[in-house]
Amino acid sequence: MSDQVTVTYSLEEVLKELKQEIKDVNTKLDTLQKDVTDLKVGQATLTEKVGGMDKRLEKVETEQATMVKAISDLQGFRSLIVPIVVAVATALLTLLFRLVPDFTH
Repeated sequence: MSDQVTVTYSLEEVLKELKQEIKDVNTKLDTLQKDVTDLKVGQATLTEKVGGMDKRLEKVETEQATMVKAISDLQGFRSLIVPIVVAVATALLTLLFRLVPDFTH
């Protein structure tokens, strides 16, 4: 045998409870909507920052390529510097020896 328990509530109490539950759900939905809006704003900000970083990275890569080329050019020029310095030094020494009087006489 089963004993049945009967509980009676007034319609007013049930409606108040339902109304409160609906308010609670609405509050949670409002909070959720605000969070979603905040996430969208944050995502837009991050997208903008990533775009800016991408542009700066492209600039750095371009400058790096320019510097690598300049260094390569300087290394090629370096092989010319030594003969030029030797030639100038030789010319200066030759001129100096010609200007100095002969001390052997």
